[in-house]
Amino acid sequence: MIPVPWGAVYAGGVQLGAYALERTGAPERERLLLGCSTNVENLAAGRWETLLSSAFLVEEPMPLPYALLLVAVLGYAEYAYGAWWAASVFLFGHTAATLLVYGALRGNTDQGTRRAVDVGTSYGFNAVLGSLTSALPRGAVRTAARMGLLALAAAPVVRRGRTFTDAGHLAALGVGIGISLTLDYLSGAKHQKIT
Repeated sequence: MIPVPWGAVYAGGVQLGAYALERTGAPERERLLLGCSTNVENLAAGRWETLLSSAFLVEEPMPLPYALLLVAVLGYAEYAYGAWWAASVFLFGHTAATLLVYGALRGNTDQGTRRAVDVGTSYGFNAVLGSLTSALPRGAVRTAARMGLLALAAAPVVRRGRTFTDAGHLAALGVGIGISLTLDYLSGAKHQKIT
């Protein structure tokens, strides 16, 4: 039996959902997006189910290059570590970054920020991407990849006009790199026990 690549199924489902959402009326679309958003208002009201629902919606169909990159990253993670591992890192990274952003914004009184639409695949994507640095050759290559990814993610955070999602992307990537460093540590400890 040929295994079904969950990353491709997930990305395809999200994309099809975005096309279907485009065909609904603006009020219904807005209501659905806001209801599934991990914005401050929803989380402060205890709507914790949005931590999951927000990962399955995007505001508009994903551009083809991003959708293909999402499938490639999730597919490689599934190939290298298994489907459960890839899905777990995706959901953990999405949730952890969302909660970090929520913690930073909780005291913000701007209603536009508190009620902002906050859905999408990018936090989970960044977490999986960061975690995959452990699949690179040890040493300078792995370190350079981690530093390069962190620099790319930090650039939007330090520019004028940044948004809270820019900080969320950096947080999610940091979570993924933390997972990668943990894998490195566990791999090194296992290697030392064997020798």
